Amino acid sequence: MARKDELSQRRYRNLVDHLENQMRASLKPEYEGYYGQLILGSEDLAELGQLADIRRAAREAGRRLGWEPTTKLVGDRLFVIDRRDVPEKIYERASSDTADRMGEFHRPGPTSTDDG
Repeated sequence: MARKDELSQRRYRNLVDHLENQMRASLKPEYEGYYGQLILGSEDLAELGQLADIRRAAREAGRRLGWEPTTKLVGDRLFVIDRRDVPEKIYERASSDTADRMGEFHRPGPTSTDDG
């Protein structure tokens, strides 16, 4: 029985490490660790194990990164989100980045001329 507990604990630690690495990879350095999120689709969830274990491991992984993590299951996707209050300077930087991207999206592209 102790061997089974050891194995399940090792699997859980590996799951936490795996999710932490995914969360860390999704962070943008310019936001200094804020605006963290991870979205796991149905295939990811099927590979990772039981939903309750995944949620618990995701919250632990988020806490390791300094997040205040929450998990939300929407349809067949699990969202792991950092719900910390964002400092004003990071908020302004993110807002400016978003405005710039929206401006690029709405800027008219080059028009083609048809020479006939």
